Amino acid sequence: MTHHHPDTGHTHDGTTRRTLIAGAAGGLLTLAAAPGTAQAATAALAAGPNRAAGTGAARASRLTQGTTLVHADLHNHTVMSDGDGDPALAFASMRDAGLDVAALTDHATLFSIEGISRSEWDRTGALADAADDPGQYTAIRGFEWSHPLLGHVNVWFSGNYTDLLQSSSMSRLYSWLAGSGGVAGFNHPGREIGRFDNFRYTSSVREPMIGLEMFNRGDDYLFDGWGGGQTSPLVACLNAGWRPGLTGVSDEHGTNWGFPEGKGRTGLWVAQNTRQEVLAAMRARRFFATRVSGLRLDATANGVRMGGVVPVIRGDVGFEIDLDRGPEWVGKPLRIQVLRPGSDAPTVPLVVDTVAGQVTRFTVPLDLADGNWVVLRVSDPTQANPSPGPAGHPCNDWGVAYSSPWWLQP
Repeated sequence: MTHHHPDTGHTHDGTTRRTLIAGAAGGLLTLAAAPGTAQAATAALAAGPNRAAGTGAARASRLTQGTTLVHADLHNHTVMSDGDGDPALAFASMRDAGLDVAALTDHATLFSIEGISRSEWDRTGALADAADDPGQYTAIRGFEWSHPLLGHVNVWFSGNYTDLLQSSSMSRLYSWLAGSGGVAGFNHPGREIGRFDNFRYTSSVREPMIGLEMFNRGDDYLFDGWGGGQTSPLVACLNAGWRPGLTGVSDEHGTNWGFPEGKGRTGLWVAQNTRQEVLAAMRARRFFATRVSGLRLDATANGVRMGGVVPVIRGDVGFEIDLDRGPEWVGKPLRIQVLRPGSDAPTVPLVVDTVAGQVTRFTVPLDLADGNWVVLRVSDPTQANPSPGPAGHPCNDWGVAYSSPWWLQP
């Protein structure tokens, strides 16, 4: 399978500069959604002084209390590694674009291709500190550990950075991460052939490995590599024992940070928009992946919020999902797919037809013997997934969002 990105010239099997740096469904049941509550009130998206406010969903969940939705882009580059833009402009651009949380994650050195230096790491921190506006806008320093075969890993909230000279393998990176104080995520999973040692599980860093990118730029990574005989990265990662939440990122390498529509972003549910509370939400996997701006998604399973543990061995589990994007999407048909473990692709025991702007409730029987995780995927049934999986798979439509997983345990 090949992805092409007009803005970067990146292809999975091409020989662009980017690649040098990068190097079947179960029994299916479809239901119509039960009527939900009335459509949510709308509110303006955050906007900086140089941009008029956009529209989108209100920031308050209709399922849970105590947190507010913030829109984030956690993966961005500048000329300090292989991007094109001036790092001094990046955080302001993302705030002007309506983002509430933003990170710069330039590459660490990849063999002969130069990444961030010590002075550039310090500069990233200074720029983030200058842009950080507690309560209004959270600016984060991070970096992207980059191996041409094993894959790329973003790290946030660490006091230091590491590259291939110090951390030349997954095990060495994990050892470094365990002592770093930071959190990390698997980037564009499946793009590099080694796929993080095929997601070989390392229990000592299960907690700080908080993310798995499902949307990167314009791509849905659910079936990435399927055409070449690989398993779904989501299935491979979760079946291995990792417990990441699911993210969307723009992976911006140009100069238009935050603005292009249709690129990945992450919705985090925070007690306050501060670094401390953003980190707490990341550690709790209290977030969702999307590639549309202004989307609100909150979801519970038997009252447990996404990212949490559901104490069930076998039985009916009641799900609630709050989906809204404001007036632009009122009444828009959407589809909710319940994803469960499979050997090479997720099984989908239930598909629910619904519309944006309401709370949807449904029940599905789950059995721990079938695997310990469950994810909700939201899709647009009118568009095809350009990276499809097995013929006839229910997720071969266009992905809009993913909840973070729930994990079943006794």
